[in-house]
Amino acid sequence: MKKIILFSIIVLVAMITKLNAQKLDSIKNTSEWYNRGSMPNSYEMGPDKTAEFRNQNILKIKSIESKISGFGTLMNTIKSELYLGKTVKMTAYVKSENVKSWAGLWMRVDHYTTAVLAFDNMQKRPIKGTKDWKKYEIVLFVPAESASISYGVLLDGTGQIWFKDVKLEIVDDIVPETGLTKGREHRVIPFEKRAKAIADRIKMITDYEKNALKTEVNELDTEVEKGMISKEEAEELKLKKAKVHADSIETRVAVEQEKLNQLVQDKVDGKLGEEVDSKKKGGTLILGSNNGSFDNSREINIASMKVYNGEEDKLKRHIKRTTSQIVFTTGANNLVTNGSVANSDFKYAQSRFYEWGLTYNTRIFKNDNLLHAKYGLSLMYNDLKPTDNRSFEVNGNQTDLIVHPVAVKDSRFRNVNLVVPLHLEFDFTEPTTKNDKTYFKSHDSFRLGLGGFFGVNLKSKQILKYNLDGDYTVEKTRGDFNVNNFICGLSTYVGYKATSLYLKYDLNPLFRDNVVKQNNVSLGLRFDFN
Repeated sequence: MKKIILFSIIVLVAMITKLNAQKLDSIKNTSEWYNRGSMPNSYEMGPDKTAEFRNQNILKIKSIESKISGFGTLMNTIKSELYLGKTVKMTAYVKSENVKSWAGLWMRVDHYTTAVLAFDNMQKRPIKGTKDWKKYEIVLFVPAESASISYGVLLDGTGQIWFKDVKLEIVDDIVPETGLTKGREHRVIPFEKRAKAIADRIKMITDYEKNALKTEVNELDTEVEKGMISKEEAEELKLKKAKVHADSIETRVAVEQEKLNQLVQDKVDGKLGEEVDSKKKGGTLILGSNNGSFDNSREINIASMKVYNGEEDKLKRHIKRTTSQIVFTTGANNLVTNGSVANSDFKYAQSRFYEWGLTYNTRIFKNDNLLHAKYGLSLMYNDLKPTDNRSFEVNGNQTDLIVHPVAVKDSRFRNVNLVVPLHLEFDFTEPTTKNDKTYFKSHDSFRLGLGGFFGVNLKSKQILKYNLDGDYTVEKTRGDFNVNNFICGLSTYVGYKATSLYLKYDLNPLFRDNVVKQNNVSLGLRFDFN
């Protein structure tokens, strides 16, 4: 049963991966050198047939353009079965002439097209200028998960190189590796990734053979149209070619299927090592904002609803030009009457507002951290608690605050608004430098926001709680209450890091047609959880 489940997962996740020539190239089943690179058409590549090298097996890469931003390479790919778990040295003799940028040998150990297990291209010890024949070498360890080894010689930019006597040999494990990506240091590839790689390989084989058959069938149809062969002969040849490609698919896929079966068996038997990820050493639960360092552990930030897999992941996401924040605000709420909240009809401490939502913060200038555009979507809850045992009553197009006939324990009037907040934010966070690169973080110093909001009223509700004839009663009334359906206002905040003092004021009155115009005003704390 475990095998069936695991194999089903493998089939579902199969995809084709696109990769470039130098990092992860598609593997061809050939023993011949072939041309690759980011700019292969800018070079003349292949055997050198000049008189100087006649009767010698010399290969060349020569630039044919005056300016080239890229490289060309002659390369080969082989299966790695003979080298698994061993240290391999690649050697070759190279001669250079007027190499302006650099040249070098290169070798790469791959797990199909999924992962580079080891890599070196001599970029840190390049061949430059004009040099006579010299022997160069690369040493890499080939991990057990390896599927192929690609190797060759490359020329970046302009100039010309010749090379000969390319050889791969197994050497003692005490010989140090030369690459920046060392085979002995690679992380264990997880089961899902390895299974997907094999599934991709099977799909690639099938697609390759089908496309090859399609090309051959089209060629036969063309020959029939030209009268070169009869239609009957073409149909017979098509059947033969179809069988050849079907047999090829069956043979090549069987090899990969056996690898897949063994992988599943190893998984069931518990023989596969667990993936080691230095970014996931334990975890830290954060309830608020945390812009600081937390080593390489995983951070689960409940307030911002984000999970960071290590400090590097957190840095990459915080320095993006546009970041996101969960915003929560709370504080005192009241109505401005005749330009003042003095002698208000509503309780100061118990009339509150709440706001929560999602905002985006975009740095306006690419290389300056001061100005940001802040925008998003929020829900606003504005509660008003009348004084002196009063509640609201609708009287035609007027909404009056009257004394309730029964002694109320709680009288509350709530409006829920859906708004779009817009602010110009001044962020005084200083840029940071790491590895000679400048990073622009936000929400890590003093901040000032100026702007406003607009939106709609979603609902209005009055809640009354009182005792009537010894029974505790809660009366909830939803209705229009003559409240303005459209909401707009001004807002500002100033603070440090995640916490700010927040002020907002509605430009339109709470009630549409009341004789006395009253506008909602709120003052409280704002938290931007980054």
